Amino acid sequence: QVQLVESGGGLVQPGGSLRLSCAASRSLLSINIMGWYRQAPGKQRELVATLTSSGNTDVADSVKGRFTISRDYNKNTVYLQMNSLKPEDTGVYYCNARILHNPPDWGQGTQVTVSS
Repeated sequence: QVQLVESGGGLVQPGGSLRLSCAASRSLLSINIMGWYRQAPGKQRELVATLTSSGNTDVADSVKGRFTISRDYNKNTVYLQMNSLKPEDTGVYYCNARILHNPPDWGQGTQVTVSS
């Protein structure tokens, strides 16, 4: 089991940037896949970006070229750098950890609001 704590959300104007952080309670090397998801009001939760323990990354087409996922092993923390934010990026952003043969773990979420 992994405890995850997200931070970094807030209100930002369109075109602005935010960096979300997800601190894990164990080494990132022991977690097969770390991911960021988001859920907009009235919509299903969707995958935004993933990062494997071997360093492979992937992002959703809707955020490609604008969002980047990265990690700091020393801090057991995964980041989501979000640039050129759009109103449709608004939602609650959740951190997710997947370890083989275990149910996924989720953070409590952090609100991101993109509005002028």
